[in-house]
Amino acid sequence: MSKPHSDGQGEGGRFSWFKKWFMRQFWRAQQSQTIISMMFWAATLSLLIFARIEHRWDASETTFGITTSYAVMCGLFLSVGLFVLTVGWMYDRVFTLWKEHQNVIIERNPFATYLLTPRDALILGHLSSLLRQQNPDDVAIQAQCDWMEKWVSTTPDLEVFRRMVSELDAKLGEPVPEFSFLPPGAVAAARAKARAENDGDPN
Repeated sequence: MSKPHSDGQGEGGRFSWFKKWFMRQFWRAQQSQTIISMMFWAATLSLLIFARIEHRWDASETTFGITTSYAVMCGLFLSVGLFVLTVGWMYDRVFTLWKEHQNVIIERNPFATYLLTPRDALILGHLSSLLRQQNPDDVAIQAQCDWMEKWVSTTPDLEVFRRMVSELDAKLGEPVPEFSFLPPGAVAAARAKARAENDGDPN
């Protein structure tokens, strides 16, 4: 049995470490985006509101030893931040909109409704094969297995299946086998199409 390729070759070649480092930094920036956006939003609104009310006091006035202008700006900044957190609390605890949000995400995700990921297709295909072998004389179960294998047979047409085949070919150091529950030559066809796409062939 041939040895699996190294991660550097199987997942992007010699620059895979740089891509992983870059995407880690990109992920970190995304995680901080909400907090930074809220701070910028609070600062912008504070300055806009402050520009309309600063005429109401003298610039030299102080409040608790702090220049009134600074005190007002800090108060506005904190008020905007508190307003955002209050809306978030109501979203979470009062209206619980996150439940409906997750429902919509699942309903609009084809892989949670009628499409199968390659992993799901392989699991369902093997389960169907076992079920068929264990119940050779049960007409109803054989019909169910036919239906499941028909559903599974749609997966090789997806780009994600072609990507799975090409990635596992490289990572494991040996080709993904043909599976009995898939149409004959489905894996080889997916491999050839993935190779053509990588070579820039539109066909």
